[in-house]
Amino acid sequence: MWITTQRVFYAGLLGEAAERALGGHGVYVSPSGAPLSIRLGGGAWQSGPLLVVPPQVPHQVRTDERLVLNLLIEAESVDPSRLPPCLQHGGPVDAPAFVRRVREAHARLLDASGRGSFEGFAFDTLFFGEPLAPRALDARIRAVVDRINADPAAPASAEACAAAVNLSFSRFLHLFKQETGMTFRAFRGWKRARSLLRHVRQRASLTDIALDTGYPDSTHFSHSIRQVYGLRPSDILAGSRRLAVHQ
Repeated sequence: MWITTQRVFYAGLLGEAAERALGGHGVYVSPSGAPLSIRLGGGAWQSGPLLVVPPQVPHQVRTDERLVLNLLIEAESVDPSRLPPCLQHGGPVDAPAFVRRVREAHARLLDASGRGSFEGFAFDTLFFGEPLAPRALDARIRAVVDRINADPAAPASAEACAAAVNLSFSRFLHLFKQETGMTFRAFRGWKRARSLLRHVRQRASLTDIALDTGYPDSTHFSHSIRQVYGLRPSDILAGSRRLAVHQ
């Protein structure tokens, strides 16, 4: 797994996930060509080697081969109107050239992982051929986004963030959703859940990881993680024992 502030690439077990809802643009690619199946928002199952899911859309993914290649692009980091055509849809997408590129990128990263370093790789160029167009954010909202991204576990109430950028509470909430496409509460909750990915190889108790990621207790932690990933935190950690994590 390769984790940056605005991107994630995961190659590994899919797991028997219930419905999940991620905060970024999700891309699922079959490593071998065996079809993946997806159900968006409780609808009908659809299949294909490439699946795309917009941010915050509840979905389930399954595959008989158990393995998946998964890209995650943070919603606030890219201009949704200028995404590559293959990312502007939901569900199965016919884009064989992009599928090949993702598989080739995986092979290159797998080789680099054996050497212990991803230095020299640019995420967007590797997977998309060029940097994705960034989303232009209001400077005040950008300051709040950067603060949460820098430390997702830190206390960050909407009232305190509004005051920090000299906006009224109601104006801040409206502007935040307008600029990022997500409510402040959903954004903060997603970033906290996302930060679990940086802890999956830690030899620590669930309670310690919950506190490290900003949750008040392990019960709240477990409930929130299951809502986002469709898996219990213990299952995520168990499935990551052999996972190489690059940050």
